Amino acid sequence: MLGTATTGHATTNPADLVMDDRVPTAHQITVEHSFETAHRLPHLGGKCTSLHGHSWRVAVSVIAPRLSDEATVVEFSALKAGIRHWIDTHLDHGTMLGVQDALVEPLAAAECKVFRFGTGHACLAGEAEALAADLMWPTVEAVAVLVRRMSQVVLAGLPCAAGARVGRVFVRETDLNSATTGPLDGS
Repeated sequence: MLGTATTGHATTNPADLVMDDRVPTAHQITVEHSFETAHRLPHLGGKCTSLHGHSWRVAVSVIAPRLSDEATVVEFSALKAGIRHWIDTHLDHGTMLGVQDALVEPLAAAECKVFRFGTGHACLAGEAEALAADLMWPTVEAVAVLVRRMSQVVLAGLPCAAGARVGRVFVRETDLNSATTGPLDGS
């Protein structure tokens, strides 16, 4: 306490309210986007063997141990634009399938947008599909991994705070089904 007010109560200098620097802290921002995409999961059996669509929703968090000189983790509009552009270009109003799915060729031949999971080799995949080369099927969990990887690529191309990285990524495929992926440390 630095002094007393005229009422006799102690007053505090705002600088004294700084948190204990010995406790590790992080800053986090989150951007969201939604898109419409079909998929099917024939390897699981049941009703998901049929081609069906969802209104997907993603939330991507970026964390940094300290803010940049501009007092940001990363500029929101640049991050949103990069993530949304990638999703809209490669996933929105398309179909996500495993590379071995029998529907890949007929849909591609019909000039439908198809994003293939599980190509296994970068040479078999386009640059975007290479992010899912080791993910065999477009489960909600695999889509979360894909979105996290893509978001890290987007973040790497932007000015941001030192040490900024993609943290948790949340993907919702229905009102009841979602997946989250990110660092084990809880950030």
